[in-house]
Amino acid sequence: MARHIVAAAFLSLDGVMQAPGGPTEDPTGGFDQGGWAFSIWDEGVEDTLGSLFAGDYDLLLGRRTYDIFAAFWPYADGDNAAMGEAFNRANKYVLTRGDQPLEWENSHRLGLIDDIAAVKAGDGPKLIIQGSSTLYPALLRAGLIDELITMTYPVLLGAGKRLFGEDTPVAALTMTDHRVTAKGTVIATYAPGGALPPYPAEGPIPVISERELARQARIGDGSW
Repeated sequence: MARHIVAAAFLSLDGVMQAPGGPTEDPTGGFDQGGWAFSIWDEGVEDTLGSLFAGDYDLLLGRRTYDIFAAFWPYADGDNAAMGEAFNRANKYVLTRGDQPLEWENSHRLGLIDDIAAVKAGDGPKLIIQGSSTLYPALLRAGLIDELITMTYPVLLGAGKRLFGEDTPVAALTMTDHRVTAKGTVIATYAPGGALPPYPAEGPIPVISERELARQARIGDGSW
């Protein structure tokens, strides 16, 4: 029985997912709003994460998110100690083109999307993606994500790494659950919905006026 891949991401309203956890998490590209997710953290988000990480799971990570996790979770204490212990026990599957050592216990190197597909086809608990912006477009294109959970905060960040980059495929999604937390974070869960349906035959019929023909001509010659 194939393993279930669940992808979860913190997002701003303008689609940024970079460095939600802290000021030093990922300042690449000059990003200076690290830690934004904690500005309006609430129990609704906490409950969602509790459900996500309940039971057995392994982690599927990009290289940079792996580095962030490996530098924090093995050393977590206090309220974070239990999560740190769970992450230590879990297998960490890391998609990377580099050959840097993966020194965190139970870490496994994957070089290709096909390697992820092979892991998914094997036995084991669900695979959770948290962060790792580079993974989403490729995994969606390959049809490997079974469930997508977005936690969209009512904030605008203006710049930063986006969840859905230029390589994101055209596809439909089916919403399977949603809620709004007390502080306005929209938590939505999606399943794959197949191909995007074509423009319906009963859709509005374009008006072909002289002005519309002129506009189309400008589109064609790049002057619009």
